[in-house]
Amino acid sequence: MDIADFFIQNKEFIYVVILSIFLGVEMISNVPAVLHTPLMSGANAIHGVVIIGAIIVMGLADPNDYLALGLGFLAVVMGTLNVVGGFVVTNRMLEMFKKRK
Repeated sequence: MDIADFFIQNKEFIYVVILSIFLGVEMISNVPAVLHTPLMSGANAIHGVVIIGAIIVMGLADPNDYLALGLGFLAVVMGTLNVVGGFVVTNRMLEMFKKRK
């Protein structure tokens, strides 16, 4: 299966992902600053599940299917960056509410 066949067979799923990206950007840009920390905590939990799912999919993928392995690796790396970055941002936001000495 080459890349063109992949896109033709999964056209509807690709459209859903693209629309989800635009919807997510629009939703996040309208979130008030007060809700940022609770939403970031929820996003970190969700991306932890994404990391585990990507690891499972990579483990079950055919060793010769480089597309699946590459996408799984990319999902693990991007999910990990998102979780770590989310915790860093959450920690910085919570530091703003502590009393200074």
